[in-house]
Amino acid sequence: MPTPRPSTFSIVARDPDQDAVGVAVQSKFVSVGSVVPFASADAGAIATQSFANVAYGPDGLDLLREGHTASEVVERLTEADDDAPDRQVGVVGQDGSIAAFTGDDCFAYAGDIQGEDYTVQGNILENPDTLEAMAETYETTEGGLPEKLIAALQAGNEAGGDKRGEQSAALYVVKPEGGYDGGNDRWIDVRVDDHEHPIDELERVFRLYDVTLLEREPPAETRNLEGETAEAVATALNEAGFDGATAEESFGEADREALEAFRGANNFENHSLDLIEDALVRGWDDAEGAGETRLVNAVWHGISRLERA
Repeated sequence: MPTPRPSTFSIVARDPDQDAVGVAVQSKFVSVGSVVPFASADAGAIATQSFANVAYGPDGLDLLREGHTASEVVERLTEADDDAPDRQVGVVGQDGSIAAFTGDDCFAYAGDIQGEDYTVQGNILENPDTLEAMAETYETTEGGLPEKLIAALQAGNEAGGDKRGEQSAALYVVKPEGGYDGGNDRWIDVRVDDHEHPIDELERVFRLYDVTLLEREPPAETRNLEGETAEAVATALNEAGFDGATAEESFGEADREALEAFRGANNFENHSLDLIEDALVRGWDDAEGAGETRLVNAVWHGISRLERA
């Protein structure tokens, strides 16, 4: 029985300001997030793909912890592997070193590109434009590391992507004490294992993850809902089943009680009620959808102006 190839395009990158490092990946392969991305806040991040050798992940992270550069890690991993010509790997160390390897037997088109703090790599691609678009988009996209990683995936897919199509995607980013309640380094861990448009779905799920689990720096001031936006928010709250909102242009106590119920039901306790209201003010016009979907999207758009803690 032939061994499946998790052929894919991925980006491995580091944000020195956040002390974060991570991987974003897409493939016509089920549950690519269970195979390709590896990362540790005390070492760096690794993507192993194309007839992937999953031992490259933990072994490579151990080598980074021992003080080896990304280039040395790639050299050691591939020299010890008889099947290295079939492999592809990208490595970014927390020390800022970057390296990648594309074996001569990887299915075309296969290649990799490195830039400051990142490497992109892919195989069984429609064209070289996929990697070029990923690199350019990562370098020019504003925002934090997760936004830049997702934008790079979207750009690569639009430029050609995986020759066989789409199926799964993943975003895995670590930073010291970045995990739930600071208990580990798993800052962002979002996967779409099987979907018609996995990168779009990954972005949707990440936004929900972001609002629910990631903290933001507090704003200097907050705004109150009023006018047409207050009426629209109250209507959406009613549509979502949070009774008591009055759907009037003034956002009163009953409306805030409905908004508090919405905050609790969606586990948005990371953000105060005042911040949720402020986010709705600022994000409502940019949000899509209706009812609870629009409420969640508006909160995400509204808090995006704030730096992540």
